[in-house]
Amino acid sequence: MLSQEHRIRTAADYRRVVRSGERLRGRFCVGYLVSAEGDAPARFGFIVSRAVGMAHTRNLVRRRLKAITAEFVAEGLSGVDVVYRAYPQAASASFDQLHEDLRRSLEKSRTVTSASVEVTSP
Repeated sequence: MLSQEHRIRTAADYRRVVRSGERLRGRFCVGYLVSAEGDAPARFGFIVSRAVGMAHTRNLVRRRLKAITAEFVAEGLSGVDVVYRAYPQAASASFDQLHEDLRRSLEKSRTVTSASVEVTSP
């Protein structure tokens, strides 16, 4: 699970990332990514609205997103802030489908590749 240092927690940070971030389009989520200052740890935020489903479905999707991003942190991703907004299709996606979708969108990111931070496939 993600530790406190790897979470975006304030509304101001969410707004900053969503409004000024590079858009990472995926099948099940859209991400917004901005570079952080220096060697800051990677931080993630999640937006899972009621359109995704009932509370237990939204919580399942959020837990899966947190587990996937924890893997990215363990692989050495740093220096970025990312907010993921789940689409309603995320409710019917498997863990592996979500994982592949997020990995593919990060690999296409100009910010991640220009910062010489790579997310490697398992």
